[in-house]
Amino acid sequence: MVMADRTIRTLPAFLRAQYPFESRFLDLDGHRLHYVDEGSGPAVLMVHGNPTWSFFYRDLIRELSATHRCIAVDHLGCGLSDKPADHTYNLASHIKSLQRLITSLNLESFDLVVHDWGGPIGLGAVMEELHRVNSVVIMNTAAFRSPWVPLRIRLCRAPMIGTLLVRGLNGFCGPAIHMAVNRRPLSYDARRGFLFPYRSWADRVAIRAFIEDIPDRERHPSHPLLTRIEESLTDLNQSKVLLAWGGADFCFHHGFLAQWQEILPDARTFLVPDAGHYLLEDAGAEIIPEIKSFLRQTQ
Repeated sequence: MVMADRTIRTLPAFLRAQYPFESRFLDLDGHRLHYVDEGSGPAVLMVHGNPTWSFFYRDLIRELSATHRCIAVDHLGCGLSDKPADHTYNLASHIKSLQRLITSLNLESFDLVVHDWGGPIGLGAVMEELHRVNSVVIMNTAAFRSPWVPLRIRLCRAPMIGTLLVRGLNGFCGPAIHMAVNRRPLSYDARRGFLFPYRSWADRVAIRAFIEDIPDRERHPSHPLLTRIEESLTDLNQSKVLLAWGGADFCFHHGFLAQWQEILPDARTFLVPDAGHYLLEDAGAEIIPEIKSFLRQTQ
């Protein structure tokens, strides 16, 4: 069941000013999955990563909603979605939730925009129904196997100490608002916006689970599913893939971009060499017009 909700009225003024969108919810077995659905025209589905939420896409939504129907989801446990303590937060469950949203909204044809964990989740959700996807914008992510995990993220995965760092001390969301940009610091209100949904131990349950779910070895429970997603990537229409990349990403470095280019040699690449992981923040003035132009050309 899809429900509209005026959650925006209960958000603080600083957040409403940046994120002036009506909240909508999909009931998932008693838990509410939050998303925004703005504008009309060809549908664009935007899928965020960790530790962001649909707030990451706010400027892109503003720019595209005049000509497109912009749908941006908050994964369960993230953003304005419910954060049940007893839910199984893993790649498979996030993919299933996104598939249920796609079905509930009757999205028979849409463009897909993904970032960070949104890559394997978004591409995993459509890997058996690629006929629905007109084009894909891939930003600083990996939907293929890789052993590379930065040391600072490995520390956040450590038993006990990792839980204390991430959930108790906000040692993942907090540093990200500084480390994920390279050109200039985020504004004070943007920093508050990214952190708003993750203000307590309970709020950060999915943040910690995402870190634990990085399938960096064969025996990891999510590794077989990631392998299936990787094997499906060559089925994408490569002329309708844009690799929009921040070249100064501390996590998804140039090696990841090179692997995407090897998997999808005909994809279009738009590299901003000095942009960080949150490239829509660091390089929105360049990236957003490029995405708009790309979507126009692939309609």
